[in-house]
Order: sequence, then C-alpha cells, then structure tokens
Amino acid sequence: MSDTRTVETSGADIEEAIELGLEQLGVSRESVVVEVLEEPSRGLLGIGARRARVRLSTAAPPRSAKPEKPAPPPAAQLARRPARSEPREQPAEDITPVSEADMDDDAKVGLATLQELLDKMHITADVLVYQAEPAEGEETPWVLQIRGNDLGMLIGRRGETLSALQYITRLIASRELQRRANIVLDVEGYKARREQMLRRLAARMADQAIQLGRTVSLEPMSPYERRIVHLALRDHPDVITQSVGEGNHRKVTIVPNSR
Repeated sequence: MSDTRTVETSGADIEEAIELGLEQLGVSRESVVVEVLEEPSRGLLGIGARRARVRLSTAAPPRSAKPEKPAPPPAAQLARRPARSEPREQPAEDITPVSEADMDDDAKVGLATLQELLDKMHITADVLVYQAEPAEGEETPWVLQIRGNDLGMLIGRRGETLSALQYITRLIASRELQRRANIVLDVEGYKARREQMLRRLAARMADQAIQLGRTVSLEPMSPYERRIVHLALRDHPDVITQSVGEGNHRKVTIVPNSR
C-alpha cells in the first residue's frame, strides 16, 4: 500500500501549477486532489503580481510502477464478458457482489445497457454488480463497477467521461424501466478512492481554515464531488462550507465560524 505523497508548485495560473505538480509526482490528473493555496493575481501595472500556488496530494503509485497481477476473482461473482486478459484486483472497499439471479430490474436493465454501450465503444471489460452502503434517508443504489485493463479513458479528466457514461446509461435504462433507474457507475473503484481523498482533504483544509482564521478555497469540482466535501464537514462545529463560482469554475470554500 502506498503512502500519500504531496507536492506544492506554482505557475502563471492554476492549471499550469497543477501540470507541474503532476509531472513531479509522476501521476495522472485523476489520481490527485488539488488544494488551491493562492489564487493568481496580475497586480496593478505588474506591481504586486502573484503566481498561482497549489498543493497536490495522492496515494497512487507513480506511472512507472507496475501493478501486481492478482488471481482472477471467482467467475460466479462477476457478470462477465469476454476479456483479453485477467482484470486487476477488485477495489479495496468492502463489497458483496451478487449474481444476476439476485438482481432486481434496475440492476439487470442497467447492466444490460452498460454492456451494450461498452460493446459499441469496443471496450472489453468485466462488470461487477453490488449494492452500495445505504445512506440515511436515501434509497440504496446498485453499483455497476467496470473492471479491466487500461480503463483510464472511461474515467477521463476529473471523472468527466465516467459522469457522461453514467448519465447515458441511466437515461437509457430509465426509458426502458419507465422510471428513474437507481444505478451508479464506477471504474476500478475510482469514485471510492476519490471520495476518501476528498474527505481527508476536507478535514485537513478545515483545520487550516481554523488555524489561519480565514476562508480557504478548494479546486473547482463537479456537483458530485462538492457534495462529498459539504457532507464531510456538515457537522463540523467550527466551519461552514459554501459553493461559489459559476459553471465549471464552481468550487467549495471552507469558512471558519465567527466567534
């Protein structure tokens, strides 16, 4: 198991600083959580200009690291499709896969829809089906976990491709069911790992906001990831969270409570 590694970098803008950090860590964009330490500023007539400064944190191994090849999981636990090679080890979260006979209509229709989409995309993979941990007051969704080799293209930058694939799968399955399909897509445990990193980040940045006595900002995130941060700090006694900005630039700020 790899330890979390961090690096601080600066650049003319936030994206440039992030790219420098990724190069130093030797990981992909999807493997890190970015903390915006300082926003760039042009200053007045070039006087007082500031460069963007960010901190990148990751628990992923560098690109050069070669993952071990685990033994293939039992065939009965997978809704299998033909694969060119054995899938990598299953995500670390505690899951209980189910057979197709134990799935309800949402899971069956979602699985069939996803497999058809993967076929049309010429992607060979396995789909592991299980139910997520129940959340208070919410219906427990079925998780369709896509597993295989070299599936980074299904995740995309900041998980955008995965979000799009989930939207399309839900849309088609919902039309088939004539109601909302209660399914969630993931690729190689990406969402679970990302959620853990965001929760750790939220706690760390809350401590920083309290110590500094000022608002701190995170990188722009999707609505799904912003919700994770908001929920992680919802019951924190010393900070509140707010979403600011528009569109793709919308981000979470952590504000210390006034005493």
